[in-house]
Amino acid sequence: MCRIAVSNWELYNISHDKTDMDSYTDFLAGIAAGDEKCLGGNERPDILLVREKQLPETEYLELFARLWKKSREWGDGKMRIIPHTHPAAARQCGCGWLHLSFPLFQKYHGTEILSNLHCGLSVHSVEEAKLAQELGAAYVTAGHIFATDCKKGVPPRGLEFLNEVCESVRIPVYAIGGIHKGNLPLVDRSRAAGACMMSEYMFFNN
Repeated sequence: MCRIAVSNWELYNISHDKTDMDSYTDFLAGIAAGDEKCLGGNERPDILLVREKQLPETEYLELFARLWKKSREWGDGKMRIIPHTHPAAARQCGCGWLHLSFPLFQKYHGTEILSNLHCGLSVHSVEEAKLAQELGAAYVTAGHIFATDCKKGVPPRGLEFLNEVCESVRIPVYAIGGIHKGNLPLVDRSRAAGACMMSEYMFFNN
């Protein structure tokens, strides 16, 4: 099963002593390189999804550029790093991948903005997953599967929903939302191609 680490600057700030952007970049690059000190007891992920919705675009582009450079210097190149939301981040680094919300993908679809990019999408219904596949998405993340602080007060969609999405498309489906070591085996037993985890990688006492 594929493991995807999802970055979050705010969670990093809560649980780490060094909270400047340079230290955060080193931390993410360490995850990409498989540094045990940065993994916090987790296994090395297959993909690092650099989400950072709270950062302005200018700061995000700076972070991703530094991370891309450091990960190439430190790592073995085995792990895929995917920018989220900002096509310019992929363009500036020569990264061939990009993750978008479903509305943003619809906005950019068929334009030069997404030319030569493999796009993954966030979906929240079977219908969105089917349309994402029809429009050429490389994969989808489906959620939220379990209760999570990121979606306080919003009921989770659950494993039945996850399996329905998986059965509706041929492209990989990755579960997201409230996934941790305790419920990860449930996702592994589902039809999903893998799981995305944020808190497990960002929030720990190092």
